[in-house]
Amino acid sequence: MNNRPTLNQPGLLFMDMDSTLIQCECIDEIGDFLGIKSQVAEITERAMRGELDFAASLTERVQLLAGLDETVLEKVYKERIRLTEGAETLIETLHENGWKVGLISGGFTYFTDKFKTRLSLDYTRANVLEIHNGKLTGGVLGNIVDAEAKRLALIEQADIFSIPMSQTVAIGDGANDLPMIGAAGMGIAFHAKPKVQEAAPCAINSGGLDKVLDLLG
Repeated sequence: MNNRPTLNQPGLLFMDMDSTLIQCECIDEIGDFLGIKSQVAEITERAMRGELDFAASLTERVQLLAGLDETVLEKVYKERIRLTEGAETLIETLHENGWKVGLISGGFTYFTDKFKTRLSLDYTRANVLEIHNGKLTGGVLGNIVDAEAKRLALIEQADIFSIPMSQTVAIGDGANDLPMIGAAGMGIAFHAKPKVQEAAPCAINSGGLDKVLDLLG
């Protein structure tokens, strides 16, 4: 691949959260506390393969969580979520080289906010779960972060950070990451669904997120 983004100049890397930065799908783990993990996971899997409209599938899955106590979110974060191997190395190395790192997710701000602080991320965006009287209502506040929202956010943040698109990298595993992957200077399918691997310019199918560094010029 010619003219790859290079660590020698400032750049911007955007990554997906679920099954990319972290090793699980948060919404599936939340569903596990209601005994409906398999039901939620089936919808998640179909959405990630590109068989379902992402926004509609998210709405459907979140509705299944109605009535759940919000304290479950903290339990999921502490007990179920593990960073993908190499994540911290990748982010630290990029920052050392003057890069910006963003996390954009079709998941939830409860988790992206925690990672923004924990990993010193420069930008995060995700969906806001509606909570009333300490319970999930089954709704999402505001516009859903779908595939097009991810693509536009990458372009907008590159402009804000004054970084040319040729110096951007986008990483994801699901069909909703494809427009972002396609818009970036280098798009990478990470342990991704077959449809994503076929469409992405680059693919990492073994090892951790630090493997991304091997692809940078």
